[in-house]
Amino acid sequence: MAFSATLTIDSGIAKISMSGQLDASMTPVFQREIENAQTQKAKRLVLLMSDLDYIASAGLRALVFAKQKMGRAVDIYVVGAQPQVMDTIQMTGFDRSIITIETYDAEVIENI
Repeated sequence: MAFSATLTIDSGIAKISMSGQLDASMTPVFQREIENAQTQKAKRLVLLMSDLDYIASAGLRALVFAKQKMGRAVDIYVVGAQPQVMDTIQMTGFDRSIITIETYDAEVIENI
């Protein structure tokens, strides 16, 4: 399945909806959306991953890139990651650098 990443920004919250497989060939697509979110001075980054089927090591590097690019002041939320994606994130310990939640609630994220 092909990878797609779509960025929307509302009230300082950047949301990237992701689907398919995030591997080495697709990380530039994801990184462009991260750069766009950073340019817009997003206060929060929400990665909607319920439709992401697979994340390769290159995809994990892209998540690290996102954390570095957005800066320490910007919280990153991973929302609805499938078990196989979440397992990969947890095996690397990157889950300690992000906030994982099952469902997206804009009101909760805006008030954190």
